[in-house]
Amino acid sequence: MRNYFYLWRDKSKLIDNILPRPKQHRKISTPPIMLGYKPFGIPKSVLESVTLLYDEYESIRLLDYLGMNQEQAAEQMNVSRPTLTRIYEKARKTIAEAFVKGKMILIEGGEVSFDRQWFRCKRCYKLVAGLENHTKCRNCNFFSNDELTPINE
Repeated sequence: MRNYFYLWRDKSKLIDNILPRPKQHRKISTPPIMLGYKPFGIPKSVLESVTLLYDEYESIRLLDYLGMNQEQAAEQMNVSRPTLTRIYEKARKTIAEAFVKGKMILIEGGEVSFDRQWFRCKRCYKLVAGLENHTKCRNCNFFSNDELTPINE
């Protein structure tokens, strides 16, 4: 469904412009701990990939993993129930395509906002919830905030 916006030009003509409704930022509590998934037994260099957006990942997490009903999940993500259903259906199709065609799944992007600032270590990919919680990574030789990449941007 489209919203109609009316603009006055020359104060004498009414012009009807059809503009899509701006997307709301979907609320995500935590980013996934991984960057994606790769089929076992196929070299990464020959794989095609599909992208699962953060909001699609969150719909799978809330509905399938946590077992919430759609009303609860929609409220937590700050979207309507029909919007959640569309997000969830797209996530299922993306995952099914990856499984059936042997594609890698990359989890990234989308119109989302997180509850707090999140970072990922450039060396070991560990998730860090805020700079104040950054400690030396177990598998990293160096320790500085320069090794962190913000996820929220």
